[in-house]
Amino acid sequence: MDGTHTETGRVLIAADKFKGSLTAVEVAEHVTAGLRRVRPGAAVEALPVADGGDGTVAAAVAGGFALRQTAVTGPIGKAVTASYALRDGTAVVEMAQASGLQKLPAGVLAPMSATTYGTGELLLAALDAGAHTIVLGVGGSATTDGGAGMLAALGARFLDGHGRPVGPGGGPLRELATADLTGLDPRLKDTRIVLASDVDNPLTGPAGAAAVYGPQKGAGPEDVAALDAALAHYVRVLEAVLGPHAARCAERPGAGAAGGVGYGALVALDADFRPGIEVLMEVLGFGAALDRADLVITGEGSLDSQTLRGKAPAGVAAAARRAGRRTVAVCGRLAIGEDELRAAGIEAAYALTDVEPDPAVCMAQAGPLLERVAERLAAERL
Repeated sequence: MDGTHTETGRVLIAADKFKGSLTAVEVAEHVTAGLRRVRPGAAVEALPVADGGDGTVAAAVAGGFALRQTAVTGPIGKAVTASYALRDGTAVVEMAQASGLQKLPAGVLAPMSATTYGTGELLLAALDAGAHTIVLGVGGSATTDGGAGMLAALGARFLDGHGRPVGPGGGPLRELATADLTGLDPRLKDTRIVLASDVDNPLTGPAGAAAVYGPQKGAGPEDVAALDAALAHYVRVLEAVLGPHAARCAERPGAGAAGGVGYGALVALDADFRPGIEVLMEVLGFGAALDRADLVITGEGSLDSQTLRGKAPAGVAAAARRAGRRTVAVCGRLAIGEDELRAAGIEAAYALTDVEPDPAVCMAQAGPLLERVAERLAAERL
């Protein structure tokens, strides 16, 4: 940071959550408070953003969508309350609301049996509410079932050799003998599904859903191997029904997102895969807000190498650079250098660890610390 002082009148705060500490809405509130303490006259607009994972519905609601709630099947079969957002025929659905790790009981992981059935029920709720475009944000899932549960809720049938429905989760897919997709809700044919994700993994293999993300969901090495084999078998069964399309979809970027929900959406719902932050900026009206701004403040809990691979701050900075707007970032911790920041279009980053070196204190006192960081930002950049 070079401490350059420039006169900036209009500020757009477009930051993601600080995971485990602050929601995106709270980040915007604390940054605004810090800025106005130093520059009371600054015009500040907040547009919380997300990349398809946890917090996507909250960002949509903050951007003017209506919040809807419904009861769905949680990842281990118990009913949970899930939210989605709706505006003018467009629904924003966050699969983590139905099938996420956050919906598991404390201390419980179910890598082999967690189901995405509730995600399918959430899609049905959006259809019932009149949605004709559905943004399906994926991330934070407890599941590795290839989206089979989601598709079952939407009317597909997945049967074993005795003609019985296979059990929930990725593990039982090894017993799959046949699939019938003819019962999928007919409204889906006239509905645009946008798969919004910040990961581009294929479904199977060393970079696939089980290998890369299974351990985060409690899968040990044997579980990972079993899940990967079950997903590969699932693709072969669908290939017998749908032809080469099924195998091609398994290799497409995003197929491995959220334990393979991406694959289910691509292979059976004709979904368009797009980076989550691009989709959310589009539906939230980011372009119009950007036109009103001189300086953009983005950020997330950890600015690191993963940030540069399509997460929210990178998408915000890229859009701002195309529009000729300056961008700075706030974060909990900064783990990339100035050259990488500038290459991403971020001219400076302000981290909580700049003012409090203890990460545990940063997590516990993120709000007040972020206000202090924002005061420094305002003194140097506004």
